[in-house]
Amino acid sequence: MVRPHVLRSLATVLATLLALVVLPAEAQWKWKDKSGHVQYSDLPPPLGTPDQDILARPSAQRRNTPFSPLPAASAASSAQVVGSASSPLAPKLVDPELEARRKKAEADHALKNKAEEDRVAALKADNCARARAQLRTLDSGIRVTRTNDKGEREFLDDKQRADETQHTKDAITADCK
Repeated sequence: MVRPHVLRSLATVLATLLALVVLPAEAQWKWKDKSGHVQYSDLPPPLGTPDQDILARPSAQRRNTPFSPLPAASAASSAQVVGSASSPLAPKLVDPELEARRKKAEADHALKNKAEEDRVAALKADNCARARAQLRTLDSGIRVTRTNDKGEREFLDDKQRADETQHTKDAITADCK
């Protein structure tokens, strides 16, 4: 003979197990995608999914607020609805903390890009000043020397001077804007 308190305990355990198995199913969405396949997810269907293609909604969602996907045209205005105090039941489309981190990362990236652009501009300005000084030296007619691989000084002849002048003018064209 089975005691009544054992039956009650067994019934309570079985009911609890059944509730634990059924609860996740209550939080599932079911809809048909564009190709006609049935999709299951714990997240709502993508925006633009027609209401007649949504086959099942989570029961908690049905009790609190009915879900209706936003049309693509009003997606831009949804950002205003999320932040507005007049719509407390509006679904959150953007996590504020995630959005703040994204904006900070974008600002950091823009700051790095600006610093790199400033560094490149400073290098170009320095190269420009050096090239102009070199061109003045070449145009002055004074004798110009170079040090060869052996460490000896060599004077530039007319062809080498013309080549060096052209190279310097190219540098000025590239760096002086």
